[in-house]
Amino acid sequence: MTPRAENINPLILKWARETAGMSLEEAAVRLGFTSRARRASAARLEALERGESSPTRNQLLKIAATYRRPLTAFYRTAPPVLGNRGEDFRSIGRVPDKSEPLLDALLRATRVRQDMVRSLLEDDEDVESLSFVGSLPITEPIADAARTIRIALRIDEIRSARVASAAEQFATLRERVEALGVFVLLIGNLGSHHTNLDERVFRGFAIADQVAPFIVINDQDAAAAQTFTPIHELVHVYAGSTGVSAAPTAVPPRTHPARVERFCNDVASEVLLPHNSLPRLRQGHTVDAADQISEVAAGRNVSESMVAYRYWRTGELDPEVYRRLAAAYAARWQTARARCREVRQEAAGSGPSFYTVRKHRLGRPLISLVKRSLRANELTHTKAALILGVKPSSVEPLLGGSVIGRPQSQSG
Repeated sequence: MTPRAENINPLILKWARETAGMSLEEAAVRLGFTSRARRASAARLEALERGESSPTRNQLLKIAATYRRPLTAFYRTAPPVLGNRGEDFRSIGRVPDKSEPLLDALLRATRVRQDMVRSLLEDDEDVESLSFVGSLPITEPIADAARTIRIALRIDEIRSARVASAAEQFATLRERVEALGVFVLLIGNLGSHHTNLDERVFRGFAIADQVAPFIVINDQDAAAAQTFTPIHELVHVYAGSTGVSAAPTAVPPRTHPARVERFCNDVASEVLLPHNSLPRLRQGHTVDAADQISEVAAGRNVSESMVAYRYWRTGELDPEVYRRLAAAYAARWQTARARCREVRQEAAGSGPSFYTVRKHRLGRPLISLVKRSLRANELTHTKAALILGVKPSSVEPLLGGSVIGRPQSQSG
């Protein structure tokens, strides 16, 4: 007789499916509940969720993998509360519902990583709390707050160096943020392109912790747009506000999270495009302003949408024109990204190795910390794999050789 998984709470089965964003019919297909009629397959799964029968052990393993939950979760007495993602700084009604379970899974994994990194650092007697975390109230004047961030990141040095591209500027900004003691990771999926989360779902995530602050940047976003995100998320860390963010919006901020997000957008845009350095907009009330916006964006290695936001916030661009331009830029990026995906598929195997890309996405500080902790026997390979987001067998190949490289291109 086929062994069954005993003591499984059927409510957990239903909760895990629903939080994975799957209908009964979709889940039944993915789990291999085959039947001539799709409805009959769904009925088999529904019977498990009602407690009318128990899954086999093999079925439970497949369920755990399909729903992206640890096996132990199905032996809980009740469904857990939704994982804490901090504040949700995104605008209501802009996020596709189907992507929310994937986002929650990504944020849960980030929280696990951050907790483990914090524990490692707390065991180090030389590690001190970072006093800048939570030091910047959102009541601070934008110009003063931007000056604080600009000094911390030595922005004037970056501007005088005249970097050649948005990718180079992003790399420099990331290094400056990491030098402050912040871990900066590039994550846009759950390890497979099938789980890609585009910038409409989230652009960044910040954990404002005084020992191990984390910033996650969605690497599915455009390179020019990524220049803005590390500064925006760093402002969240300075403000002591943990949460997930999306693209700037013209929606009036009527809640505390919305006011925090507007503050972070305004400060970050002032850091990159100081008001006194912006050329006057000649046609701020028409879409013809797009030509001048493109010129400024190209000269500063930032996105056109950020330049448009800056002009709108300084009062030179009509709000309705800003909304129309922002929508046009977003639509254009969706088209461009689809073309880039096709090019990458055609050039599969010719780009940087898996380990080179993974090192780049994890960042030098995280790679170095894990490497030191493993060599000092303060960390097992199993826990190192959780922090690095790889299998235990991949830990040593990932840590071998140079600490980190900057790939010339990134795979999806």
